[in-house]
Parts: sequence; C-alpha cells; structure tokens
Amino acid sequence: MRKGLNILKWGVLAVLAVAGNNVFAQATVSQARQYAAGKSYDKAIDQYTELYGLSPDSVYTEYLHTLIEAKKYKQAEQLVEKQTTLRFNPLLDIDLGSVFFYEGRYDKAATQFDGVLQKINGDVIFTERIVKAFLDAGLEEYAIAAYDKTGRLNGAPFYFSNQQAKLYTKCGSLDKAIDQLLIPIPGQGLNLESVKATMLEMLGNDPAKLQQMQRSLVVKINEQPDNVYYVQLLTWIFTQKNDWDGALIQMEAVDERYHENGNHLFELARTATAAKQYETALKAYDDIIVKGKGTPYYVLSKSERLTVAFSQLNDKPVYTQQGADSVVKLYDSFLVEFPKYYGMKTGSDLAMLLAQYDNNVPAAIEVLNRGLADPDIKREMSGKFKLQLGDYYLLQGKIWDASLIYSQVDKEFKQDAMGEDARFRNAKLAYYRGDFDWAQHQLTILKSATSDLISNDAIYLSVLITENVEDSNLVPLQRFAYAGLLVFQNKDKEAEVLLDSINKAFPKHPLNDDILMVRADMARKHHDYEKALGYLKTIYEQYGKDVLGDDAVFKMADIYQHDLHQNDKAKQYYEQLIIDYQGSTYVQIARQRLAELNNTSLP
Repeated sequence: MRKGLNILKWGVLAVLAVAGNNVFAQATVSQARQYAAGKSYDKAIDQYTELYGLSPDSVYTEYLHTLIEAKKYKQAEQLVEKQTTLRFNPLLDIDLGSVFFYEGRYDKAATQFDGVLQKINGDVIFTERIVKAFLDAGLEEYAIAAYDKTGRLNGAPFYFSNQQAKLYTKCGSLDKAIDQLLIPIPGQGLNLESVKATMLEMLGNDPAKLQQMQRSLVVKINEQPDNVYYVQLLTWIFTQKNDWDGALIQMEAVDERYHENGNHLFELARTATAAKQYETALKAYDDIIVKGKGTPYYVLSKSERLTVAFSQLNDKPVYTQQGADSVVKLYDSFLVEFPKYYGMKTGSDLAMLLAQYDNNVPAAIEVLNRGLADPDIKREMSGKFKLQLGDYYLLQGKIWDASLIYSQVDKEFKQDAMGEDARFRNAKLAYYRGDFDWAQHQLTILKSATSDLISNDAIYLSVLITENVEDSNLVPLQRFAYAGLLVFQNKDKEAEVLLDSINKAFPKHPLNDDILMVRADMARKHHDYEKALGYLKTIYEQYGKDVLGDDAVFKMADIYQHDLHQNDKAKQYYEQLIIDYQGSTYVQIARQRLAELNNTSLP
C-alpha cells in the first residue's frame, strides 16, 4: 500500500469562540492535549467529545488524531461521517481513507483516495488543496497523481513539473524525478534558474545522482540537438561535478553551433571566476576575444580577463616578480587600446598592482592621477581613487598629503560610508602620529558608523588607546602606533625592531597581545604560517578572554582553510570560535564557512 500515513498533525488551535466558555474551553483543550500526550486516551477522548459539541471545527483534527492513536477506529469513522454532515468538504474523504488505512482496510482506503482524485476538474487552486491534504497524510504518490491529472486536463503536463520532481525524489524515484524535471516547457530558457534550484535540492553534491542527471541530459541533447536549454543544464552539471574542462567544451560547442558570439561563454567565464576556477575563466574569455573587436563581448571580456589574471596572482601564496610583471603588461596593453578605462576599476587595479606587487608607488600614483583627470569619471569611483591615492602618499611618507586627500573625501561624501572610511583613515593617521586625543575624538563618532567594519575597527582602536593612555607614560603606545605605520609602509624589519624594544623595556605591558597580533599578521604576509599560528595560539592561550581572543581563533581557522588547506583543522577552530565566543562578530562567518567545509546548507 502507500507509504506510512502521518495524516493528522497537531496544530495550533484558534481561541474557541464560545460565548461564556472561553476560559473553560481553553483550559479543557490544554488538559485534553496533556492527556493525549501522556497516552491517557480515554480521558483525552472525553475532553475532546465535550469540546467537539461546543465547537466542532476547532478540535476536529486533534479529536480524530486521538481516536486513531487510541485505535478507536469505529468512533473515528463516525466522527468523520458526522463532520461531513456539518460542512461539505471533499477532503474529508482523505480523513476517512486514513481511518481505513490505519484499521488495515486498505482496499476501502484506496477507494476513498481514488474518489478524491476523481473529483479533480483542472482547477489549480482546488488541486493545491487536495495535494496539501494528501501530503499532510503522507500520501506523496497520490499527491503526484493529483498534479498529473490536473496537468493533463489543462493540456499542460509541465505545469507542476518542479513540484512533481521533488515528490518523486522524496519517494526515492530519482529516474522519474529527472524525467519530470526535463519535460519540454514553452519558453524553457526563462525557467532555467528555477530548474537549477530544483536540481540542487534533488541532487545535492551526490556524484551518483549528478552522473544520472548527466546521462539523462545527454539523451535529451541527442533527441533535440538544436535545443540549447539542455546543453546549458548539462554545462551546469559539469560545474557541480567540478569538471570545468567539460563545462568549457560544452559551451564552446554551443557557441560554435549557434553562432552566439560568446554569449554563454561569457556567462561561464563569470561563473568560473566566482568559483575561483581561473584557468577555465581565462580560456573562456580568450575564446571570446579571438572572435575580434566587432563582437559584442570583446571589450568586456578583455577587461574582465584582466581582473581574473589579477585575482589569480593575488590568490597565490607565493608569487614571482615575473608573474606580477606579466600581469602589469596585460593592463598596460589594454589601457593603450582603451584609455577611458583609466578612470574605472581597471585603473584602480593597475595602481594596486604597481604599488603592492611591483613596488612602484610613484607609477601607481601616476595611474590614479590620470584616472582622476578624466572628466567622465564617476563620483563614487573618484572617491575610491582618492582614498587609494591617500594610502600611497602614506606609503611614501607624505603624511600631510595623505591627510589632506582623506579630508577631501570626508567632505565630498560626508553622509556616505565612503566619508566614514576617509574619516577613519584620518583618525588612524593621527594615531600613527601619536596625536591620540584627536584620534580618540574622531573614533568616538565613528563607533556608530553605518558600516559594521568601520564601526568595529573604530571601537577596537578606541579601546586600544583608552587602555594604554591611563598613565603618564605614553612611550609604549607611541612606539606601537609608529610600528603600525611602518607595517603599513611595508617596512616590516623596522617595525620588528620597534616592537622588540617595547617587549624589552616594558615586558608586562598590556600591549603584549596586540604586539603578538601584529607579529602574526606580518608572519602571514611573508607566508610563514607556522610562526603566525604560533603567535595566534599564544594570544588565545594567554589572552583568550581579552578583546583579541576571537580574532586569534578566527585567524587560525582562516590560515588552516585558505593558506594551508587543512580543512579538518580549520573546522576545529571555527567550531571553537562558535563555542567560546558566542557574541563575536565572526560567529556568522564561521557558521557559513563550516557549512561550506561540511558541504551542507545552513539551517
């Protein structure tokens, strides 16, 4: 027979609107539930019988459920029949069938259920009500049949294909689920994302299920070689299987067959970039670029290809100067061909490359100034360029030039997050210079910044200053602040000397955990991950209850995940963060990363 029925679920009852009996009725419902939960069925049935006489619709479902649980099938049958005299509702036939099923009268149950299916007339809303009743009773196969009949009556067998596919999956019939999901639909392309979402729900990342879907799609493609929809789905399946070469081959074939001029190749390139599959993205962009300037995606592909090359360089734990130089040449070549891009993200990226990877800050500043000189540069981009320019002035030691340009951005974007960013950079600059009072004044305002990142950074820096200016000896904080400036300027060896001087002169100073954190960040920057982990572990073990405890645990997890690729260790520290620091701003990120590492969805 059908799958086990769990027909009648406990629901939250509306307040019984019985004049003069509200308080009594509510108390009686509560007592009835307690009796039923404790399996004192006779007492529960007595209570429900009384309540049913007062307000039949309010307690019908619970009453029926209790009678079935108590195996009082004759009474349950009589209850359903009585309910049918009070109101016309064809769904009550499902309740009666459920009584028969639990009593073991399977043929009579099937007759009731089949009778409900006979009442389907093509009305979609009515069908949805029937389906819900069948599903509440655990009758997935009847729910599928209800959808199927409605689709046939309306001449649209595809109408409920997603819902039916999910139900077939729940019933363990993956082959039928796949067939249902791949039914030809008018305007299939518009339904692509919805079908992908259903596929994810059905297949997850199960290799066997993905392989089964792949085989079914190949059959569909052979049957309908001119239908690009199935090829798109197959390409997507390749990406879910992490077979990016296979996905690229499929899209190249589609592009050639349909003379698309790079449409779907461009989509694949962006998808691969988001997944950090840089080689696939570069190849896809190259496929488009060789088509020539006259094609619609030529300029965008050349521009986005640069971003991919830069991201690929940036994600490498260790890069070569030759590799950095080759990416710079790509940018230079592109900007010769399209100089208007100096005032766009391309110009900003090139400046970053020159400053951070090529150690050529003057050239980076020249690129930014050229972009700012473009009369068509967008206001938002101009603000970003100026913030970047201020940072590079700071790298050169031009403190006042940096402060001036930060102030310009603060004034131009007074009410925006970018203005808050500029204000924080100026406050930090004052901190570097040892002007703690002015910095603290600005940080007090920034604690309530609209940006959580700026607000959190402002709070941390404000607390750091407050905790270390309580006595008259400002020397340790002044040295530590200046060491921060040296680190920003990539003068790490000089910063190390200054930090050593604090440890030697003030061995028990409250700055010790902050010094360890700076050392950890420097070690990581130089790819000395073991040393970085050592510093972070010391912070956790010796200063775990202080403000940097959660930072230390999060950074350890991050290093294990992204630098050392030791996912088990990463999971261990993300879990530790969630347990030890429940109020930390890192908790949500840790949960998300744990979900990714466990290959599951968040609840």
